[in-house]
Amino acid sequence: MPRRDALENRAALLAAARVVLNRDPDATLDLIAAEAGLSRRSVYGHFATRDELLRELVASGTARVAGLLAAVEHDDPLVRLALVAERMWAEVADVRVMTLFAVRGPFQELIARELEPVRAMLRATVEEGAASGRIRSDIPAATLGRLIESAAIAVLDEANRTALDAEAGRRYVMLSVLSTAGMSAPDADALVDATPELEAAA
Repeated sequence: MPRRDALENRAALLAAARVVLNRDPDATLDLIAAEAGLSRRSVYGHFATRDELLRELVASGTARVAGLLAAVEHDDPLVRLALVAERMWAEVADVRVMTLFAVRGPFQELIARELEPVRAMLRATVEEGAASGRIRSDIPAATLGRLIESAAIAVLDEANRTALDAEAGRRYVMLSVLSTAGMSAPDADALVDATPELEAAA
């Protein structure tokens, strides 16, 4: 069983990597070790390569977020989509650069596996909404689910490029997802403002 200090050092390295890589996705192991208050040699006691550290960081972060998002429930499929978008934003807004690097970088297959429960839930939500007339039915559910996911990531990208205010970002990500699902801009605004769960989130 690993010693307690070894476990703490490993956790410190992962936490430091999250901070440093959010500032600079190309940051070296030396910089990550320095942020953690550890030597470069100690890094290799836990991770043989930088990619190995990144893989664990991405896998653990994605699994945590996926678990939170897949657990979202609401009777209204549109509100459910907006809640998924808002909770995604709340989890990753502070690590925007790292998140975009992970989504678009070399670990896309790993992320896809971890996110499959969320994507399955999105597809089911779209199918449910389309059947009830709440969500557009002119685009296949699997395709629309991917477009909704892309709409949320696009807001994250915009926030990264323009230093978008966190509160504005939360609202924009919900509105973008709702619009992609087929709502008009006025109706999406009204839904967010009239729904207690979304109003609180916004």
